[in-house]
Amino acid sequence: MTLAIFDLDNTLLNGDSDHAWGEFLVEEGIVDAEDYKRMNDRFYQEYLDGSLDVFHYQRFVLAPLTQHPMDQLERWRDKFMADKVQPMMQDKAARLLAEHRAQGHTLMIITATNRFITEPIAKLLGVDHLIATDPELVNGRFTGEVAGTPSFQDGKVVRLNDWLAAHGENLDGAWFYSDSHNDLPLLRQVENPVAVDPDPTLEKIAVARGWNVMSLRD
Repeated sequence: MTLAIFDLDNTLLNGDSDHAWGEFLVEEGIVDAEDYKRMNDRFYQEYLDGSLDVFHYQRFVLAPLTQHPMDQLERWRDKFMADKVQPMMQDKAARLLAEHRAQGHTLMIITATNRFITEPIAKLLGVDHLIATDPELVNGRFTGEVAGTPSFQDGKVVRLNDWLAAHGENLDGAWFYSDSHNDLPLLRQVENPVAVDPDPTLEKIAVARGWNVMSLRD
């Protein structure tokens, strides 16, 4: 098995689905607009800066999920997919996935964004394997806590190593595509690291290390 691993937000997608979900909740009147938007924007800036406390952030993101039954959440998610995610889809990303698929590579998305948001996105992209931050579920309802290790920064390496061990696989010949310096721990683990529309920090490091730098923007 040769793994072709992809970050999701601002890599395969032309935008950040996690931040867009927060904007969607505000626009739909599901959360208090002023307070939620302020916190959502603050956390997103901390992510960009590399200073995000992932557990603090995930509790903020997951809190609205605890307040509604699953069927209602899924209806909102369907609307979110149509209104916010579809416009982020990129033809070049679809072609890149198809190229790896044609080579017989095993496709995987690994993302810090929670599974409730990202599972239908991975399905839409035709990617069977997804490692995402898992929200805790008890009796069919979200608790607002994270189950296990969030797949963020070094956590992506931990979660991927767990997956490899469970499947008896390794990273021989693996690819990893990402836009963010937050993914440097995993980019350093693979034979084929690729910086995709990278942030300034990642671009500088990628150029210095001789990594491939590319764009999927249409």
